[in-house]
Amino acid sequence: MNIGILTGGGDCPGLNAVVRAVVRKAEKYHGDTVIGFRNGWQGVIEDDSEPLTIEKMRGTLPRGGTVLGTSRIQPFAVEGGVEKSKETLAHHKIDALIVIGGDGTLSVAVDFQNETGFNVVGVPKTIDNDISGTDMTFGFMTAVQTATDAIDRLHTTAESHDRIMVVEVMGRNSGHIAVWAGIAGGATLTLIPEEPFDIEKICSALKARHATNRFASIVVVAEGARPIDGTMESIQSETDEFGHVQLGGIGERVAKEVETRTGLTCRSISLSYIQRGGTPSAFDRVLCTSFGVEAVDAVHEKDFGKMMSYQKGKVTRVKLEKSKSSPVGEDLINVAKTFFLPGMN
Repeated sequence: MNIGILTGGGDCPGLNAVVRAVVRKAEKYHGDTVIGFRNGWQGVIEDDSEPLTIEKMRGTLPRGGTVLGTSRIQPFAVEGGVEKSKETLAHHKIDALIVIGGDGTLSVAVDFQNETGFNVVGVPKTIDNDISGTDMTFGFMTAVQTATDAIDRLHTTAESHDRIMVVEVMGRNSGHIAVWAGIAGGATLTLIPEEPFDIEKICSALKARHATNRFASIVVVAEGARPIDGTMESIQSETDEFGHVQLGGIGERVAKEVETRTGLTCRSISLSYIQRGGTPSAFDRVLCTSFGVEAVDAVHEKDFGKMMSYQKGKVTRVKLEKSKSSPVGEDLINVAKTFFLPGMN
């Protein structure tokens, strides 16, 4: 068989590990040819591709980013994009296309499959861990470890200077990274999109803590966290050329409000793209490898229109559908409230 593969959307630790697994399983066990399309769907539209082999993918397991490149360009947003994509796939005699991406990239895969009838298999990717249909997405555990390491280091600075440190992490619609890293890093408070916050209650909690001679506090803030209406001025967000809201800055805003209202020294830091770069964790390498192998199995079993899924410790397949936001579960929020969610609504 001729299998096409692409990586779309934002970069994420583990992308190369998935591609490597697909190539190894396809070439070694089935004698398939794997064609990698450069820069996501853009490569399919523009017929920009390269053959991928076991030899070519050597050494990529621990490598961050994606050797194929990525973009947010997609066929339905480009004039004639769907027809051009069909021509490209026909030219290379592609039997099935493995699409690795987040909610945007996979939603395009669903539309493309419905529009053209082409054989598509999806692999979920996002450090935010907010794709429905799977318990966990690859890249998430690496991002959590990166954030936890940063929090561990900031504890000593906060203690040395009697400061409050506000750490902003990624999490557009859900606070998975913030909650996991907050628990693992021993944060004082955390603010997540699922639970709008009252800045006065946050300030009161921090003042009470410092009044008991606790001279350091770590506040973890997901980039999508938002205040309860009327309690604090909201940040005006802009959108990029693809219609995505550009988040970021809530950590700095919270730090300024806390310092102004409490008189305590407060500093902010945004981990931003640091969470998305670098080598994937051991867990993510195994998950990515499993996803890649399972995707090739799905292709050969002609089980198209499916997405790889991690559920209850096992890799399985679910129907490939447009993703709905997957918030932090109530069980984990209840655990978090024991330690660092006072002041929530």
